[in-house]
Amino acid sequence: MRDPGRSSRGRDAARSHVRGADPARSTDARRQGDHVTAALGHRSHGSTERRNHGDHGDHGRPATRGERLDLRERRTADARRPGRSTGGRDEREKREKREMREPRPTRETRGLRGIDEPTVVEVRDVRARRTPPRDTHDTGRRRPTRIRPTAGADERRTLQKRVVKVRTTRHHFKAGQHPRRLRVVFALSAIVFTIILGRVVLLQTTDAEQLREAGRAQRTSDTVLRASRGVIFDRNGDELALSVPSTTIIANPKLITDPAGTVDALNKALTLTPEKQQSLLASFTVKEKSFVYVARQVSDEQASAVGMLDITGVDLIEEDRRTMPAGEVGQSVIGKTNIDGEGIAGIEMQYELLLTGVDGEMSRQHDRDGRSLPGSETTTVAPVPGQDVVLTIDRSVQFEVERALVDQVTNMMARGGSAIVMDTDTGEIIAMVGVRRGEDGIVRVTSGNIAAVDAAEPGSVVKAITVAAALNEGTVTPDTMFHVPYRKNYSDGTLHDAEVHDDYDWPVTQILAKSSNIGTIEVMLTMGDTMRENKEKLGAYMRAFGLGEKTALDFPGESRGLGVDWTKWEGTEQYTVAYGQGIASTSIQLVSAINVIANDGVYVAPKLVAGTIDAGGVLTDTPASGTHRVVRPEVAQQVNLMMRQVVCEGTAKLAKVDGVTVAGKTGTGLKAQDGGGYEDAEGNRKYYSSFAGFFPAEDPQVTVLISIDEPPGAVGEAKPTHFGGTAAAPVFADIAPAILHEMNITPPATGGCPKG
Repeated sequence: MRDPGRSSRGRDAARSHVRGADPARSTDARRQGDHVTAALGHRSHGSTERRNHGDHGDHGRPATRGERLDLRERRTADARRPGRSTGGRDEREKREKREMREPRPTRETRGLRGIDEPTVVEVRDVRARRTPPRDTHDTGRRRPTRIRPTAGADERRTLQKRVVKVRTTRHHFKAGQHPRRLRVVFALSAIVFTIILGRVVLLQTTDAEQLREAGRAQRTSDTVLRASRGVIFDRNGDELALSVPSTTIIANPKLITDPAGTVDALNKALTLTPEKQQSLLASFTVKEKSFVYVARQVSDEQASAVGMLDITGVDLIEEDRRTMPAGEVGQSVIGKTNIDGEGIAGIEMQYELLLTGVDGEMSRQHDRDGRSLPGSETTTVAPVPGQDVVLTIDRSVQFEVERALVDQVTNMMARGGSAIVMDTDTGEIIAMVGVRRGEDGIVRVTSGNIAAVDAAEPGSVVKAITVAAALNEGTVTPDTMFHVPYRKNYSDGTLHDAEVHDDYDWPVTQILAKSSNIGTIEVMLTMGDTMRENKEKLGAYMRAFGLGEKTALDFPGESRGLGVDWTKWEGTEQYTVAYGQGIASTSIQLVSAINVIANDGVYVAPKLVAGTIDAGGVLTDTPASGTHRVVRPEVAQQVNLMMRQVVCEGTAKLAKVDGVTVAGKTGTGLKAQDGGGYEDAEGNRKYYSSFAGFFPAEDPQVTVLISIDEPPGAVGEAKPTHFGGTAAAPVFADIAPAILHEMNITPPATGGCPKG
């Protein structure tokens, strides 16, 4: 029977030393692993033999300790006897030689190969203590027994010094685990297949349109088809502004091989400015851009010259160019467009959205080099041309007014001028002109409508409004007499007439004809019992006549005027406003105010656009001008007669027209200086002179306003020419016959000023 004490204590000792084994000695222990395994096998063989024979004596009694030792010694001697167990020793030697030839697997390679390698851990020498079996006759105490060293004991001690511990590296897949591996592979394949299927579904549904667009973009190119800009016509259907095809020179700097030579050749054909030459040279040299403009909207001759050069990287393209068939005629009203065809002034700017239209689109297919495939051009969206605009302007009358005004400003050395011709009944503008002297001294028609934008003192033209207000209030009649001195004190200052004269007793008609400042103030003072009441009533009439508010034209940049708020009139200003000093109005406001007198006391809003023509050619008329009554018809007729006296006997004799009765009023306003006030440091003044009139006075058809900006004070020894009667009235007389002719107006046979 095996000693349990020895077996358990030996194993415990071996395990304890395994846990504390020195790693440095593991290599030697691993080399001796096979020897230990063989020894353990031999030991196992001995255990089997004991099981067969038992630890009993010959007679079935338990073997004594000495008998057991003798049996083990004999077995050890048999194992050492030559020819015994040689097969096992030979096999061990073969394994040792094979392991020495093959490299030992590392931890990583053992994991990859899936081989369970034993790890030998060397432990300290542990002597297993044997406890003899308890004697049946003993009292229960176990006493140690000294063991004599024998050959078998030495071998046992040697075996106890080394313990083999086999560590098994676990792997996911081993031999015999094929079902599990197939399940994992199937799961992974299902996941991948699901992802691929989901992506295919997305490509066929959500991303389908995007992919189609990407493919179409690779093989097609879209070109914008510019919608033609609408035409601007005059009242008779004559073209004032339209777009025509032109040629633009462009270049691709990345394709230019000789920058300097290319710039030189283009300069010879196009006469480029030095700045443009430097800009092109820099672009051609740096080659950062693939598109630059060389010259836009060139003439046909220049385009032909560039085309003959046949320079690689330089191309010619077509684009519309805005032009005015009649030159500068109507430019003040029409305005202008920029190089891209966008309105930046005048009607072109005001009706930009209407004139522009809607661009179209054309698609074409091309190869990988960008060459168009023949027959692949397709108009995907047809362009819609802009609508045409029909103005109330008469091109012939406009031309005559521009000519006369330019001549007068040029001859007088004035700064500029403006002129407006209005249909008395409808408020339609027949002509609207603005001219200005440039830095080079040449007077030209402006592209800005200064007749609606600039505001200046109207001067004595307002006297007709003041007299009409007093007549309408019933405080005076045309024959009411007033004492009129040359100068008189009002409030905190002294006011006077334009020319020195003796004290007179003049009727209202004569006061208006002679344009007396003092007389007009006296007429205004009759409108109320207090100065506040006088100011309030005069201010209300001025607004009713259209001063101080923008007109219905709503022209870009139009001014509303200044100083018409009666609550702000103080000091002498509350008197001077009666004759047009201290307030400011535009030319369109002033001509509309005088038109009230010509139109039997009814204000009619000015009108510049007669209608529009859509892409289908349908004409749509604009609404009629708004109107409101300002004074009674008889009052308007009384002022009409007074204004005839102004032309025939008063300050506007230069406005007479043979055979035509003209009613009008002159005005000479002062321009404010930069430092404030009406005089500069040297005491000089600047004037703004005007004449407003209508004809034929018996049945007014046309109302006209002429204004001259900064006419000179005198020319040599002649009479001063800065007054409205000398600077502006002659232009009226010059253009009246052309207006009568172009508008088919037939004046009465008895027209004109009385003879004698």
